[in-house]
Amino acid sequence: MEWEFVLFEKEDGIGTITLNRPEKYNALGGNMRQEILAAVELACSDSDVRVIVITGAGKAFCVGGDIDEFVSGTTKAISNTATSERPTMSKIVLLINSVEKPVIAAVNGVAAGGGCNLALSCDIRIASDRARFSQAFVKRGVHPDWGGIWFLPRLVGYAKAAELIFTGDIIDAEEALRIGMVNKVVPNDNLPHATKELARKMAKNAPIPIALAKRGLQNFYKMDLAEAVDYEVMTIGVCWNTEDRVEGMKSFLEKREPIFKGR
Repeated sequence: MEWEFVLFEKEDGIGTITLNRPEKYNALGGNMRQEILAAVELACSDSDVRVIVITGAGKAFCVGGDIDEFVSGTTKAISNTATSERPTMSKIVLLINSVEKPVIAAVNGVAAGGGCNLALSCDIRIASDRARFSQAFVKRGVHPDWGGIWFLPRLVGYAKAAELIFTGDIIDAEEALRIGMVNKVVPNDNLPHATKELARKMAKNAPIPIALAKRGLQNFYKMDLAEAVDYEVMTIGVCWNTEDRVEGMKSFLEKREPIFKGR
């Protein structure tokens, strides 16, 4: 599949989606949102893809909406806000959140506005030491979107989320790591390798328990302890009847790496 602003490649069970508008710092212009949605849908539906990576081409991850298009009135970001249909950006973050596969953001540079929140919607974030993050919305006279008011306080707490959203301040990668916005910071040149290394670890593991664990982790704040342990018992029952459970235990006894098939 070929798009104008998005690249997709698949290797070793990893589907990598690259935002590819480097001359505009991957600003979300034209049909880029629709192409991102199509790429995420493709990665979600491809049974050969066990881990999804989202990154940016060039010096930026994504600087959010294309301001030139907003000013000129040509943006497609809010074309369906007058209808009952969810905007494309909302569909993207909901799909990333619901897909039963790990999604990693490899933040190679600036992640601002909607670009920042696209990264936050992923399960895990690895940042280049050149990455910068900003909830720049209030500086442009608009409200956060791409799920920012939901994801950010869950990662950094209410008070810090309020500070970042109300000020629109830019923070560097080390500060993002300190407050829990990202999982890891690596040298810029090492970002592709570090991301692939982590993704390959996940891709080699049994996909069914990963899918169930992702669902449980996303709902942990809704469950009390009794509900959590009941959920665990249910998931153990599901996994126990899979071929992958048999393979995982057999490979341990045979002192070899397991080969999981997702069934």
